[in-house]
Amino acid sequence: MSVALAEQPLILIVDDELHLRNSLGSLLGLHGFAAIPADGGRAAIELLQSQQFDLVLLDLFMPDVDGHQVMDFIIERKLDICVIVISGDVSIDSAISALRRGAYDFLRKPYEPEELLLKMENALIKRRLEKENKAMNLQLEESERWYRYMVNSSPDIIYTLDANGRFTFLNDRVEPLLGYRKESLIGQHYSALIYLEDLEQARYILNEKRAGDRASRNMELRVRHNIESKLLTLEFSSFGMYEESQADRSIRHVGTYGVAKDVTERKRAEQTINYQAYHDLLTGLANRILFKDHLDLAIAQAKRNQQMLAVMFLDMDRFKVVNDTLGHVIGDSLLKKVASRLKGCLREGDTLARQGGDEFTLLLPQVDDREDAMRTAEKMIKSFDAPIQVDEHELYVTISIGIALYPLDGESMDSLIKNADIAMYDSKAKGRNRYQLYSSSMNVSFAERLSIEMQMRKAIDRQEFQVFYQPQINVSTGRISGVEALVRWVSPLHGGITPLEFIPLAEETGLILSIGEFVLRTTCKQAMLWKRAGLPPLRIAVNISARQIEQDGFCDYISQLLHEYQLDGSMLELEITESTLLNDGEHIIEKLQMIASRGIKIALDDFGTGYSSLSYIQKFPIDTLKIDQSFMRGIPGNLSNASIVSAVCAMAQGLKLNLIAEGVETPGQLQFLRTLKCSEAQGFLFSKPLPGDEITGLLLRPDPLVPDMFQYRNESEGSASKWN
Repeated sequence: MSVALAEQPLILIVDDELHLRNSLGSLLGLHGFAAIPADGGRAAIELLQSQQFDLVLLDLFMPDVDGHQVMDFIIERKLDICVIVISGDVSIDSAISALRRGAYDFLRKPYEPEELLLKMENALIKRRLEKENKAMNLQLEESERWYRYMVNSSPDIIYTLDANGRFTFLNDRVEPLLGYRKESLIGQHYSALIYLEDLEQARYILNEKRAGDRASRNMELRVRHNIESKLLTLEFSSFGMYEESQADRSIRHVGTYGVAKDVTERKRAEQTINYQAYHDLLTGLANRILFKDHLDLAIAQAKRNQQMLAVMFLDMDRFKVVNDTLGHVIGDSLLKKVASRLKGCLREGDTLARQGGDEFTLLLPQVDDREDAMRTAEKMIKSFDAPIQVDEHELYVTISIGIALYPLDGESMDSLIKNADIAMYDSKAKGRNRYQLYSSSMNVSFAERLSIEMQMRKAIDRQEFQVFYQPQINVSTGRISGVEALVRWVSPLHGGITPLEFIPLAEETGLILSIGEFVLRTTCKQAMLWKRAGLPPLRIAVNISARQIEQDGFCDYISQLLHEYQLDGSMLELEITESTLLNDGEHIIEKLQMIASRGIKIALDDFGTGYSSLSYIQKFPIDTLKIDQSFMRGIPGNLSNASIVSAVCAMAQGLKLNLIAEGVETPGQLQFLRTLKCSEAQGFLFSKPLPGDEITGLLLRPDPLVPDMFQYRNESEGSASKWN
């Protein structure tokens, strides 16, 4: 294939890779092209300064001077030359950047030789056409045969309009591109092609009478395809055609000449890039960049109009459980449906964005008062009363929301987002599934939280943690059947910090691994001391977090401790929560079975507060169920709680599981458990958690540890949490 032109075109090949230059040079030589190679951008610029080339085949990424700089040089020197970019970069950004610098086309490596040769042919024909148009001032000197060939071989539509905007000429390209026979358009007004919404713009480029102004005008317009139901985007370049009167030398506008290039794919690529830059691809919501743009504009408008606006920070509660148990595919589907449900609660003009993960932000511009924001928050929370169906799963979702108001809670974009975030964490701390308005006092709580985290990182080295023990009583005999190890922290800066305050923070930061290791080692050491003191073997329960079990080598570490302190596995009971079982189920089963094979007991803590299911109680090697203390409140008078405890007792007996009721504080509760034949009980009725030396005294008591033989104190501190 070669291009039949009056003069042999000269091609410049620019590529820093030798074998690619040689390969391309051979290909062009075989097809009759004269080509000169350049081993980089600097060499190319030197050649462009000394020789006239018709076409440049240009690589983008070169070590000295890159292809973009070469194109900038061509633009700066106004060189009459056509550029085809041949690059290994597959990104849309590079293609758009090259095309905007005036490249005729963009070809990705590796390329098909036929495709390259066709693009070269079209480029050279287009260049020749443009040169002839400029040189002859729209009057072709070529013969009619060459004129038809060049015009109709153009990859773009070439047209002329009369002074009234009616087509007087169209080349053959109009039919394959737009589906119109050119004969059917001759004599018709250009509005027959242009999309209705773009007609007003079209008037200024296709039919504006600019007397004496012969400069070209460029504009992108949408055009209807005649056969297919689609819109194409064409880039129109138009030139006014004028006639000079011989009588009075006046200039008269007689029509328009132009070229229309199909840029639909480029436009679509640009739109895709813009969309991806400002939207979350999973949910289709605005991303944090677009959210900040909208918030910045809303703040300026609110300031100018002396209005209020609201910023909300939303977080899904316990979303990690869904991801860990059902997988990320289900989790992603849930996020999309949550986003859709949230959007259904909003007004036109509100901006909902996904910050990342399961966090969202919401902008409510022009609110009248805080009640406006509160009503929207209530509406969103209420919208999740109904479950969300994802495949065969019926999922219930709750959200926690923090609200900050402009200008009450901040006048800058960053302060409003930060304060809404702080308020959201406060709503989680107060029970989740609720909203919380920001107040300045929350900053103190947030600062305290950061301070606690910093102090906790030093607490282990400073030996600030202690392990206390709370007795577990055999309901039938009243004697101690075991103890639960509970961690305590007294900070020199903050004083006594409850486990409810520091354990969630330790889980979040990963410090729970160091704390858990300390509790395990301290407990095993205490068990060894009791063994050496001649006390009978005693079961000690230790709370274990999911992150500990997930650690590589956790089972080996437990075995090492038992060997180091010369303990039998039956002396140790590991307490886990229901959510732990749901994390990577099969992997957890394997680890728990390895632990159980060493004689260690497994207890399921806080039973009934999570996703209680008979299927996984039977599936996992569980020995003990612990009834959460919340179910003991008001017993025996609270009939609802009494029914739940009765059912759990019956289930445990049927499955031959040990059952421990937590939070036993009154003789009436103990008597109720006795009637149900509950195995064991734990609570302030018997003893509060005590240090190791004090609990030793209780273990040495010969008499049963029951209310009529042991005076207890109903302290404000109780067994409220799994670490308490």
